[in-house]
Amino acid sequence: MNDWERLHRQAEEYKQSYPPGTRVMLLHMNDPLHPVDDGMRGTVDHVDDGANIHMHWDNGRTLALCPADSFRRLTQEEIDQELRDQAQEQSMQNQTM
Repeated sequence: MNDWERLHRQAEEYKQSYPPGTRVMLLHMNDPLHPVDDGMRGTVDHVDDGANIHMHWDNGRTLALCPADSFRRLTQEEIDQELRDQAQEQSMQNQTM
């Protein structure tokens, strides 16, 4: 199998495993110049044919994940906690207005 076939297969797997809207956590990015910080969470925008996962990171960045990066899908419990935290933050903002 050549590199293109390997990446194409990986891209198809990623497209199924990480559809748009999937929440992930970055464990480590192999970008020596401008990596996203380890531990950053984000939302999948799309997966391209080169197996790059295009992201909307919670810190506003949009740098894609590549197959060499380490990341994982957030658990449902983590997503539920994020939603509770967001609701609490919104409630506190409404109280100060």
